[in-house]
Amino acid sequence: MKELVEVIAKALVDNPGEVVVTEKDDGRNITIELHVAASDMGKVIGKQGRIAKAIRSVVKAASTREDKHVDVEIV
Repeated sequence: MKELVEVIAKALVDNPGEVVVTEKDDGRNITIELHVAASDMGKVIGKQGRIAKAIRSVVKAASTREDKHVDVEIV
């Protein structure tokens, strides 16, 4: 899941070198934290949060295969 979020985020931002994705796994729940440059924050969130919601939807669909619950937090 970490790699998926990283690929999506790097495709959206102007500074792909500043994209940092961390993953915290505690059994069945996984929390993925996405850190981007301040200037790229709007591109990752999108108007009314549409891009962020789309990223979460893609990750949720991919996580159903592994029978895990994944939360994506944009920091």
